[in-house]
Amino acid sequence: MAVGVDLLAEGGWPAVTTRAVAERATANVGLIHYHFGGVGNLHRAIAERAGDLVINPVIDELLEASDEQAALDTLRGLLPSSGSTRASRLAVELVVGAMRDSNLGAVMRDQMRQSRAQAADRLATLRPHWSASRCAGVATLVVALLDGLMLHLVLDEDLPTEEALAAIEELVGDRDDTPVPS
Repeated sequence: MAVGVDLLAEGGWPAVTTRAVAERATANVGLIHYHFGGVGNLHRAIAERAGDLVINPVIDELLEASDEQAALDTLRGLLPSSGSTRASRLAVELVVGAMRDSNLGAVMRDQMRQSRAQAADRLATLRPHWSASRCAGVATLVVALLDGLMLHLVLDEDLPTEEALAAIEELVGDRDDTPVPS
């Protein structure tokens, strides 16, 4: 799996073939076909592993934040200084793969749903007076924000991420914390 993720980061999905994985891993191509049942299942397993490497560390660190300010501070530390990091390349390839292959799309959809649910659960503990639908809505926006910042950073290394985070910090600081009807 590590070899497949490395190939994905280096050359995208076209670089991830059973032959390339076998050669890099010094394994038999037949063994890879036997174990995964073909390149489609190999790609699915690699997408799951790459998603775990890209998504889970970010979500885990954000979920450990004690409040919104701590989460923003964590986010500042997690955003790469440029879009050319290995994690950024993997994230882009995961999205591209999801758009082209419904099996990869299912992997990414499930991982994103899990991330949103975890974020919504954390928000529910931080804001017990919020409705479940508000927690889910805010979690969706937070995860979309992360995805959008990463995508924009990949396309524009001069992205003003600090300004964007400062704007969010202002919005969070100005929030009206009164309960919203569900």
